Amino acid sequence: MNCSRTIPAMIKLQNLSVRRGIRLLFESVNLTINPGKKVGLTGSNGTGKSSLFALLQDKLDADHGTASFPPHWVTAHVAQETPATGISALDYALEGDVEYIELQTALKLAESTEDGDKQSEIHEKLVVIDGYSARSRASKLLYGLGFKADQELSPVTSFSGGWRMRLNLAQALMCRSDLLLLDEPTNHLDLEAVFWLEEWLGNYQGTLLLISHDRDFLDRVVTQICHIEHHGIKSYTGNYSDFELARAEHLANQQAAHQKQQREIAHIRSYVTRFKAQATKAKQAQSRIKALERMELIAPAHVDSPFHFKFLIPSRVTTPLLSLDKIAVGYGDEALLTGVKLSLAPGDRIGLLGPNGAGKSTLIKLIAGALAPLNGKRKVGKDIRIAYFAQHQLEQLYVEDSPIKHLQRIDSNATEGDLRNFIGGFGFHGDDALAPVGPFSGGEKARLVLALLVYQKPAVLLLDEPTNHLDLEMRLALTMALQDFEGALIVVSHDRHLLRTVASDLWLVSNGQAKVFDGDLDDYKQWLMAKDKSVKIDIVASNSKKEDRRASADARQRLQPLRNMVKKAEQQMTSLQKIIHDIDKRLSEPSIYEAESKQKLKKMLTEQATAKSQLEQVEIDWLEATDNLEQKKQQAK
Repeated sequence: MNCSRTIPAMIKLQNLSVRRGIRLLFESVNLTINPGKKVGLTGSNGTGKSSLFALLQDKLDADHGTASFPPHWVTAHVAQETPATGISALDYALEGDVEYIELQTALKLAESTEDGDKQSEIHEKLVVIDGYSARSRASKLLYGLGFKADQELSPVTSFSGGWRMRLNLAQALMCRSDLLLLDEPTNHLDLEAVFWLEEWLGNYQGTLLLISHDRDFLDRVVTQICHIEHHGIKSYTGNYSDFELARAEHLANQQAAHQKQQREIAHIRSYVTRFKAQATKAKQAQSRIKALERMELIAPAHVDSPFHFKFLIPSRVTTPLLSLDKIAVGYGDEALLTGVKLSLAPGDRIGLLGPNGAGKSTLIKLIAGALAPLNGKRKVGKDIRIAYFAQHQLEQLYVEDSPIKHLQRIDSNATEGDLRNFIGGFGFHGDDALAPVGPFSGGEKARLVLALLVYQKPAVLLLDEPTNHLDLEMRLALTMALQDFEGALIVVSHDRHLLRTVASDLWLVSNGQAKVFDGDLDDYKQWLMAKDKSVKIDIVASNSKKEDRRASADARQRLQPLRNMVKKAEQQMTSLQKIIHDIDKRLSEPSIYEAESKQKLKKMLTEQATAKSQLEQVEIDWLEATDNLEQKKQQAK
């Protein structure tokens, strides 16, 4: 499992040096993280963030120095693999609470042996750890992470890889931990689940170490940033925005970076000015303008980014580029969305919002031509190129081919020098540009897929969670490149910063419809909260009898050991009363008092006295058990 006990009331790195192979990750690092802190761990991919987690889990040894925390701390982390088990999603999440599972196992054993004292002891422990609400807590976790009520009892094997990662996250959150290690927890979540997770982590009482490339998520969760660069770790007080400003101020003092900073700022100012002139939706426009203006401040913090690219001018544009007219789309004969109407023109920027399973990805697939409409008309302008980014495309790369070879499949006439210059903007330099992509990380594969899309000069760009696996530097580079994209953009993303800075219009996909959303992301969060409240009311109303039955069952379970004790005492009293009765009957016979029966009489009298003494004690036990049972019954009402 991913909840275990491991090795001062703080996390302490002392003179820590770590290598992986020949690559140096950390050199002479000293760092202290106090208990209860919520810390964001940042740095480019490959700098050692996940390795630090491995150190804290005793999965990696330091070359020099130590990484330690209190031995009594319980740690929890998200497992990267999900066993092919047939147990239900709910039971799988419950396994995160190891102590609860151990007590449940012990209780079953005590019940099988009819050990009433042991049962009572276990029930008392369950009360202490709030064990009787464990199933309810697990159910709430699953609901918050996007699972529907009817999915709780579905076997783990029935879920896809992304949903299994949500189950692993639920299991980690179920653990009553002192230290929680989360590595990119939002990668497989939609916005609804991200909002919920932010709130949950805000209430978490332990120490949190969080690796994330979602700046909005970091801003709302952490109060300290530990940034890894140049083989060291530097601590900054505050959230990610505070860190960016502090780092920007530091870098601004470096003359070499100053000119580049000014160019980036000038570019952003130009874009903000252009957008202001075109803004038609006041609230959404204002939200976006604020986000763009803030980029002036954060740009200097990323002057040393290895990623710099821009979208090429589309090979052909028309007006409209693509149109949908009264379309129904779904799977099989069942429509998920109906009456969809859309006309895309160059310069359109649409962000798709909506609850999990509402049909956002389905709509993207329809627009891309990967899914045929059930009815209605989809029309694409002549020779219009549509580029579609989805997570499954990462696994469709040619594992033996290099990034250069992938580009040559698209353009066989291009020179290797031109292709190297292009792919270098996506971080593939030197030997990396010629290396097989099979061993590439998820982030490297995502960068390559994006590069292939950019190279095709699309007029319509469809992005379904494009920032999964991308680090903060690449996310910023993508954001800035999208600002200058001359075609039409439709994006689904849980990255609110990306949505704020590139989407000028928001559409809501919900209840079988896809329509313009009149508001910004803050309004969308309020909409989700209102929807969630309504759903919860419905659930409470429909499940009240079920909850009553469950509560009654729990009460019966808690009372069962006392009932067993009463029953056992009654059985003992019956047995002892029979023994005493038999002795009394034999003592009434005259022969027992004859001289030759003297020893026999003495033995019977001893047995009688012992039985009466035992009966007296059992009667006391019975009275106490009966009284306790009645008291517990009253308390349970």
